Amino acid sequence: MKLRGIELRRVSMPLVSPFRTSFGTQTERDILLLKAVTDDAEGWGECVALTDPLYSSEYVGSQVDVLRHHLLPRLSSPEGQAAIARSGAAAIAGLTHPIKGHRMAKAALEMAVLDAELRALGRSFARELGAVRDRVPSGVSVGIHDSIPQLLTVVEGYLDAGYVRVKLKIQPGWDLAPVAAVRERFGADVLLQVDANTAYTLRDARHLAKLDEFDLLLIEQPLEEEDVLGHATLARRLATPICLDESIVSAQTAAAAITLGACQIINIKPGRVGGYLEARRIHDLAVANGLPVWCGGMLETGLGRAANVALAGLPGFTLPGDVSASDRFYRTDITEPIVLDDGHIAVPTGPGLGVTPVPEVLDSVTRSVEWIVL
Repeated sequence: MKLRGIELRRVSMPLVSPFRTSFGTQTERDILLLKAVTDDAEGWGECVALTDPLYSSEYVGSQVDVLRHHLLPRLSSPEGQAAIARSGAAAIAGLTHPIKGHRMAKAALEMAVLDAELRALGRSFARELGAVRDRVPSGVSVGIHDSIPQLLTVVEGYLDAGYVRVKLKIQPGWDLAPVAAVRERFGADVLLQVDANTAYTLRDARHLAKLDEFDLLLIEQPLEEEDVLGHATLARRLATPICLDESIVSAQTAAAAITLGACQIINIKPGRVGGYLEARRIHDLAVANGLPVWCGGMLETGLGRAANVALAGLPGFTLPGDVSASDRFYRTDITEPIVLDDGHIAVPTGPGLGVTPVPEVLDSVTRSVEWIVL
């Protein structure tokens, strides 16, 4: 495979409603898309970094810079071109490994090259990753709201739409009461979990233990990203399973967390761990150790959403993920919309991602385009 160049495209996507978490409120997404152009096909990648370094140290501006000045030059070198010609997207991780961090940029680059490679071969992402399902159960992530009545109205709407699992974002001061209200209103049969996005410390263990009475599927990332030992301690104090998100940035960190007993469940986000091939390795590791996994989301467009659905089709993804329909976040997606059907999302079967941007929609949300020859 001959990689000719990479297009860096910044798009701005307004959300259907504000999405509030413990680290801030989003009203629109500033998204970096990559298009890989080869002799045989074009492929798309999506960088999930936020505008500001609040979820992680990565942010959109930094990802553009590291791609332009560090990652893409490694691919354009004679050694890089030879490796890609020989191994395709599988070579990306090794070529970019000397550059520390910046996993979201690396993931977007790998995704774009892999999409182009698979389109040329006529193979789908799902087949390449090892999916065993033709549709996956869909959960929904519900942000922090101004009041409990408002929250209940929103949750009711998602349940009426058919979502099979609800995730509530929590933070100090917005945790026990909203969870109790949702349980009381909608009953014990609703699959319910919470996500703290690192908002608590180990000093809050006694308070977090009060969540045990609500029979939650899990509590996601209650402590800081680096506090793996704290999560191991917390896991011994809570009956509710601990799920790690921000702490898991590679198969290596996942193995350490499992060994330490810091989690009973893992949320796999391909962008956070450096790509879909590393995400598959984490899946395989978790399966080997008897841990369930699920696929998290970062408010992706239909491009990233299609790839996530393919990943969620792997056998170890036994819990509903945040692979919601396009209209959960966007009134108009840049691809044909990903839709919810009887609580599930269909796994794309077409070549590569199985979806492509709608040209006129993509143009309408594009803010800048840069072409880099390799």
